[in-house]
Amino acid sequence: MTYRFYLYISDVKVDMLLSQLAPSAAATRTTEVGVDLKFVNGRRTVESSPDTDAVGKLEKVLKRLDKQDVIGTVGEPGPFFRGRMLMRWGAPAHGDDRSLVFFGGRTARTIVALGGSTRHVLGSADDAADGPPLARSLLPSLMDGLRLDPRIAALLTSATDTDAPDDPDDVTLRAVREATDGMPGPAQTVEFVAKRLLQGPDPDAGNGTTVLLGSPLYVALAD
Repeated sequence: MTYRFYLYISDVKVDMLLSQLAPSAAATRTTEVGVDLKFVNGRRTVESSPDTDAVGKLEKVLKRLDKQDVIGTVGEPGPFFRGRMLMRWGAPAHGDDRSLVFFGGRTARTIVALGGSTRHVLGSADDAADGPPLARSLLPSLMDGLRLDPRIAALLTSATDTDAPDDPDDVTLRAVREATDGMPGPAQTVEFVAKRLLQGPDPDAGNGTTVLLGSPLYVALAD
């Protein structure tokens, strides 16, 4: 049996996908319990949900996505992608805002970044994601979270404050690369499945390096 030590599970994405991939799994199951007490026959109805734990629902979603063959790899992502690699991660603190959790790493040919809301980090405080009006799993909000870093803000500003501004996608890819390379702390081997948000060649590399940005369904430590 495979065990996972989860760091992050997005219950919002899992619930949304589960309701589409397996509507019956999210339905309420009704069980009738009869009690015969000689003179009294009582019957009560007990309602329970067959999938109430986050891990169980995640596994159902992953199985159905695999069955539909929509989970690619880091090198060849589909609508979703799966990976196992060294990544640095954390919730960058800029003032009182700790709403973004960011994972970043590199393979030989791909810069991989994952971003989401800190409230999906296992063990996070209930108010960890207070502040932003949009979830950090959404691309505009994720980039707003990265922009809180003065280095990234300066990069984005310099790329747009010119007579011939750079392509917006190139600017975003540069920002993701800089955020990934600037992640502090030790690297850990993690495994994940993520929704692809943005992919493209590194505008400054010229060697075929690709930048891949996603929002994870889950991230777990890997041995």
